Amino acid sequence: MDVLLRQRVRIGLPLVVVCAWLAKPTPESFVVGTVIALLGVLLRGLAASHLPKHADLATSGPYALTRNPLYLGSAIVACGLLVAAHSWTAGMLAAGYFALFYPPVIRKEERRLRARYGAAFDDYAARVPRFWPRISRVRFTWSWALYGRNGEYHSTAGVLIGLALLWLKMHLHV
Repeated sequence: MDVLLRQRVRIGLPLVVVCAWLAKPTPESFVVGTVIALLGVLLRGLAASHLPKHADLATSGPYALTRNPLYLGSAIVACGLLVAAHSWTAGMLAAGYFALFYPPVIRKEERRLRARYGAAFDDYAARVPRFWPRISRVRFTWSWALYGRNGEYHSTAGVLIGLALLWLKMHLHV
């Protein structure tokens, strides 16, 4: 299973192509989906700007609301792109992909964090939900340095390219 989990992005790329092929965006679905996807991009960016990878346990900003804001952001982005795509079949394929890969990936990451941070991670896990956020008052800051160091601009560019392709498909009726 570990080999499969490490290949989740490579496995997901053909799925993206299939979903794009199945897409039948409408102006309404495109606008609503774009707003949703951009909210996911914002959450991912905010999370990346609080993530000192391999240096410390991230517990501030969106990490104070959910232990997995990057994955939650990815799920929101996917939902937005699927709303924009306007295809139930694509939505079901993507839901299957997320259900197959994300829970085991999250559990694996938690085992790694527990091994690295021990009681600090256990205390954090006891306070903060795994995926669905607990809404509370949290002050958010943004670090462009961490955002860049974590390469989050790649995800942002990918979402923008995906939206551009859906827009083209909608207007060219491909």
